[in-house]
Parts: sequence; structure tokens; C-alpha cells
Amino acid sequence: MPRILCQHCHRPQLSCICQFVTKVKNTILVVVLQHPNEVKQSKGTLTLLANSLQNCVVIVDEDFTHNQALNDVLAKYQQNTLLLYPQDDAQTIESMKKTMNNNGEKYCLILIDATWKKAYRMYMLSKNLHSITKLQLPTGYRSLYKIRKTTVTNGLSTLEACCYALSDLEKEPEKYQKLLSNFVGFNEFLLSFRKTKAQ
Repeated sequence: MPRILCQHCHRPQLSCICQFVTKVKNTILVVVLQHPNEVKQSKGTLTLLANSLQNCVVIVDEDFTHNQALNDVLAKYQQNTLLLYPQDDAQTIESMKKTMNNNGEKYCLILIDATWKKAYRMYMLSKNLHSITKLQLPTGYRSLYKIRKTTVTNGLSTLEACCYALSDLEKEPEKYQKLLSNFVGFNEFLLSFRKTKAQ
């Protein structure tokens, strides 16, 4: 008999994460480029993020060079498109805030949802990402993500990186605090299944 899935988070009802969803009206459009391997990753944070943000688009692919959905976004936002990707030439968010227009112009923030190795491959394959303004987060953030391990220093989950970036860019850190607080509960909830299996 097939398992009954939640209509919103598409997870089995026993592990439904909708209790942690926090509705947030983000003014900057978030576009997440997700690697196909991450779509069914039960420990991923994107489902919680995408169900919480009012303005969020998820596009699944590996090479986005000719991806029509992404190219439509790039054509619409043009120079107001930002890519959160830690490269040597990436700007700090603080410096970016000084150059952002405050006359009502709309901005788009792109993130890559994948392991670090796959994220690098996705970036290298996707030629249309190379000319976008890159942003990097400050190094002071400590990850609350306990479910998946990373060997990258100061590595953050997609949800954390997005919330911290939006908090700074929109200059409204309090707007994302409840979602980050619920993220702690999300971690504990998923870890409880691991503990149950170990018993």
C-alpha cells in the first residue's frame, strides 16, 4: 500500500514538516537552482524554504545555459539579478547594499541548492550565470544545520544562506527570525527519526 504524502511538503505524513513552515513576504524574488539529485533528498532544507517564502521559484536542472525559465528571469531583472556564490570576485552584501537602488526597483537573488562539488559543476556548466553579480555572506555565521555534514568551513544550508542574505539585503533581519527559529525545530524533528531507527 503506497504511503500517503502531504499535499504541501510532499513528504510522508509521519514526517510532514508543515508545522515548521513560516509564511514570509520577501520583497526580493528568490530563485533556487536545484540539482536533480537534491529533489528527493529527505534531509534537504529547500522544501521548508520554498513553502515559507511568498516569492520563491525553484528550477531543477544541472546546466541552466538554455533553461528557459531561468533565462526569462534574467531577461526581466537584468542587472538587478544577484547570485549568492562565494567566488574571489564576489561582493560583500554590505557593499552591495550601498549600490542597490532605493527607488522601488525589484531585485532577484539566485541560490544553488546542491552539494558544494555539484554546485561548482552547475555554475561552471551554466554560462548564463557567469556574468551575474556575485555575492558572498560574511564569515561570522554559524550553521544550525545538524542533519547533513559538510567539510566546508562556515558552510550553511540553503535555507540559512537565503535567510541571512535576505535579512541583510532587505534590511529587515527580524522578518526571518521565526523561520530560522523553526529551522532548529526542523532539525530536531528529523534527527528524532534517526534516533528512533538507532534504538
